[in-house]
Parts: sequence; C-alpha cells; structure tokens
Amino acid sequence: MPFDARLLTGVGVFAAVAEAGNFAKAAKILGLTPSGVSRSIARLETRIGVRLFDRNSRVVTLTEEGRRFHARAMPLLAGLEEAAVDASGASMVVSGRLRVSIDPWFARMVVAPRLPEFMARYPKLFVELTSTNYREDMMLGVDVAVRFGSPDVASLIVRKLLETPVITCASPGYIKRCGEPQTPHDLIHHEVLLFRDPQTGRPFQWQFQRGAEIVEVEVAGRVMMDDPTVALEACLAGQGVFQSLAVGLAPWLSRGDIVQILPSWCEEKFPLYAYHPSRALPPAKVTAFLNFIQAIAGAEDRRDAPT
Repeated sequence: MPFDARLLTGVGVFAAVAEAGNFAKAAKILGLTPSGVSRSIARLETRIGVRLFDRNSRVVTLTEEGRRFHARAMPLLAGLEEAAVDASGASMVVSGRLRVSIDPWFARMVVAPRLPEFMARYPKLFVELTSTNYREDMMLGVDVAVRFGSPDVASLIVRKLLETPVITCASPGYIKRCGEPQTPHDLIHHEVLLFRDPQTGRPFQWQFQRGAEIVEVEVAGRVMMDDPTVALEACLAGQGVFQSLAVGLAPWLSRGDIVQILPSWCEEKFPLYAYHPSRALPPAKVTAFLNFIQAIAGAEDRRDAPT
C-alpha cells in the first residue's frame, strides 16, 4: 500500500473517536463537524478494508479489528508526537497528557496519597488514571501500565518497582469472636474473604511460605470480591480473615485496626512492574512518572515490610 497522507489524517481522527466514544465529542475535540468525522472514518475503513467501529445513535465502540488497529497505531502516533516535541527543542519538558492504567490497590494505597506532590512538581502535566487489575489489552490507549505479578509481555519495556510480602490479617473484633489461627491449616475453620483472580474468575489460592516450606490451604468463605480495598473494609468490620499485599497496610497495622496473624508464614513475595511501549527515547512525561512511582514504591516497600 503506497503512503497516502490522508491515511495519517484518518488515523488521527480514528484515535479521537476511540477516546471520545462518539463522533460528536470527537468532532468537538478536533474542531470538525460530526459528519466530517464520520466521513473521515468511513474513508479510513474503506482504505484499510475493515470495519473499525460498531455504530449506534449514541455511541461507537471498537470492533475486534478496530481494537487491534488501535493497539498498533497508538504507539506510532505517540512516536510522531514525541518526534515533534523533540524537534521543537522541548524533549525534556514534562507536559501534555499522561494516561496510566494502574492496579487499584497500588493506586489507592500508594499513588493517590502522593499524587499532589507529583502534580505540583510538573504543573504543565495532565494525568488520567484508570484503575484496573486486568492484563488483557492493558496498554490500549495508555502510556504506562502498572500491574502486580510476573511480567509476561515481551514487546514492552518492563521496570520492576518492588516486591511486597503477602500477609494474613484480621480485625481485633474477629479474633476476639472467632479466635486466632495458630497454623495455616487452622484457617479451614475460619471465615475468609476471597479475592477473585481477574485472569481466571476464580478465587486466588491461599498459600503460605516459611523458609523452603510452602503450604496451600483450601479455605472457604461466603464473600468473594474483586476490589482489595473493599475486602480491607470488610476485614476491618470483622467479616473474616483477609490475605493481602503488605504494601500500603502500615497505617491500619500501626493503629491496631487490623492484626497480622501467622507472621512466621509470610515469606511469599509478590512483584510489581511498570510497563511502557518499547522506544529508544520514552517521552519525558513517561520517564518522570516512572521515576516517581519507583521512588514512592521503594519507600512504601521499606515502611510496610513486616518486622
């Protein structure tokens, strides 16, 4: 396919529609009419030979082919923007819009309390945070993704932020009412708060590690959640035993709102990684954010390490 400058224009309109969710909003962003946006998308679809959007009277959604095209095209558009910034002599200015897809626990417990510090440091930067722990298409439309668990995306640049212990805890009220487990296997007699694995839809297994010894326990509970901050609140209310990442829990542990149980069985570590597209020179905004979360993650990791 020979290069056609109109293709580049169409991709820019496509990106605006994918972000805005409908033609009218995209038209307002681009300074065009909705009919002009619609014609541009139609020309692009004709040019590449696939339907990119499913349309109705109110919203448009990406087709499967559109999602794949979006995932491939957005890094190229970002690279063009980066080239323009570099050519203007402002490659070191942290500015523009930074889109981040971030694990909800890390966002709530670590990033949000320190976000004013980051925003004050870079007054020309706008940040969009989307909290999710799903990995499928995690880089779709974003500059940086942050996820717990082992890295499995070979096409991306990966930076390890921390390793945090997995600890087991309960509220003082629950322990008073139900007793404190003395061994991992005691938990089969306790009510636990289950957490859904976003990859499988099933509850995470409860695993305990002490030295080289690893024990898996078939726990049972009547409540399963997919938001760890909600599970923490239920634990604080005395609903059951909660197994959690240690990072971010220091305030509740230090106040005695929750109590760590089975402290000798918490040697399992869970890593946190940041991802961004593979580029020789990542934008200054990406580098600034990566350095910021690396610093605050390290501080939290040291503070929250069980003693």
